[in-house]
Amino acid sequence: MTDEQNWQAPGAQPPASGTAAPQGDQPPSAPPPPHGQPRFGQPQFGQPQYPYGQQPYGQQPYPYAQQPGWTPPPKPGLIPLRPLSFGTLIGAPFQTLRRNPKITVGAALLIQGIPSIVASLLIFGGAALLLGRLANADQADQSTITAGAIGGSIVLGLLSLVVTAISGALLQGVVVGEVARGTVGEKLTLRALWQLVKGRIGALIGWTFLLSIGWIVVVALVALVAFALFALGGSAGVVGGIAVVLFGGAGLLALAIWLNTKLVMVPSAIVLERLPLRSAVARSWNLTRGYFWKTFGVIALIGLIVYMVAQIISFPFGVIGGIVGGIFAPTSMSEGDTSAVTQVLVSQFSINILASIVSSIVGAILAVVQTSAVALLYIDLRMRKEGLDLELVRFVEARQAGRTDVPDPYLTPARPQNAYHQQPPAAPGSYPPPGSYPPPPPAA
Repeated sequence: MTDEQNWQAPGAQPPASGTAAPQGDQPPSAPPPPHGQPRFGQPQFGQPQYPYGQQPYGQQPYPYAQQPGWTPPPKPGLIPLRPLSFGTLIGAPFQTLRRNPKITVGAALLIQGIPSIVASLLIFGGAALLLGRLANADQADQSTITAGAIGGSIVLGLLSLVVTAISGALLQGVVVGEVARGTVGEKLTLRALWQLVKGRIGALIGWTFLLSIGWIVVVALVALVAFALFALGGSAGVVGGIAVVLFGGAGLLALAIWLNTKLVMVPSAIVLERLPLRSAVARSWNLTRGYFWKTFGVIALIGLIVYMVAQIISFPFGVIGGIVGGIFAPTSMSEGDTSAVTQVLVSQFSINILASIVSSIVGAILAVVQTSAVALLYIDLRMRKEGLDLELVRFVEARQAGRTDVPDPYLTPARPQNAYHQQPPAAPGSYPPPGSYPPPPPAA
C-alpha cells in the first residue's frame, strides 16, 4: 500500500481493520457539517430554487462574474465624441488639413491667399510709385508730394486691412463649418460649405470690423495721450509720456488677452448656432466662464506653433533680401551711383514681393489651423457644459440608421449646465443603452 492510499482527510477516523481504504480515484467523504448547516452545494432551508442560469431581476448568478467592459465613445470623423483632452485639442487642428485638404487648403488659398497676394502687389506697387515720384520731384514740390505719399500710404494700409478682414471672416465661416461637419464624419464640398455659412457672412464680417475698429480706437487714444504729454515738453511731460507708453502698453496687452479669449467663440456661435451678434457675444462669454486659462493656453500654444512655422519659412527670404544689395551693387551706397541705388531698390522690392506672396500662402494655410483650434474648443466646451457629445452620438447613429430628417445637433436646445451630473440614476441591475457611455472623470 502506497502513501497515497494511506492518506486521510484531516479529522477523519481511521478505517477499521479489514476495511478497504478509498481508492485514489474516489475522493474521501467529508465529515458531516455542524448541526443546522446544510452540506456544500445543498440549498438552505427556505431558500427558493431557480433553474440553472436564471436569477431574479437585478441579481447576477455569480457575484464576482466579469461585467461588460466600458465601450469608448465613437470617433466617426475628426475627433472622438467625448470631452477632449489638451493633447487632442493641440493635435486635431493639424489633422484638419490632412483630413480634407481639397477643402481646407483650397479654401485657404481661394478665400484668403489670393486676395492677400493681390493686396500685397497693390501696396508694393503703390509704394514704389509714390517713392518714385518723391525721388524725381523738384525741390519746390517736395512737401506736397510728401503729403500725398503719406495720404496714399494710409489709403493702401486701410485697403489691406479691409481685404484682410473680409477674407479672414469668410475663411473663418468655411473652416468652422468644415470642423463641425467633420466631427460627425461628413465631408462636404466647398459649394456645400458655402451654402451652409453664406447666410452668416454678413454677421461675421460685421464682427470682424467691429473688433478691429474697437482696438484701433483704444490704441489711438493711448497714443494720443502719450503724444500730448510729450508735446508739453519739460521733464514732467517726458516722464508722463513714458509712463503712459509703458503702463498703457502693458494694460492694453492684458486687456487684449482677456477680451480676445472671452470673445474667441463668437464666430463659431454665429455660424453653428446662427445667433445674432449680441447673442453670440453673450454666448462666447458664458461658454468660456470657468475655462479661461484652458482656452487661452490652447490658443497661445497654437499661435506660437504657427508663428514659428511662419518664421522658419520666411527666414530664407529675409537673408536673401539682406545680402542682395551686396551681390548686385556692393559699392553703390558709398559711391552715390544713382543707377546702382535704383538697381538695389528694384532687387529689394522683388524679394519683398516674392516673400509677401509666399507669406500670404503660408499664412492662409496656417489660419486654417488657428480657426480649427477655436472651433474645436467651442465644441469641447459645449460637450463639457451641455452634453453636446450625446447629441452628436444620437445624430451619428440616426444617420447610420438611414434617417434623413435628423435635426442639426448644433442647433439643439442646450441642456442645463453640468448636464452629466443631472441625469436621473439608472435602475438597479440595468446598463446604459447602446450608443451611450459613462462620463469621463472630472480631470479628463
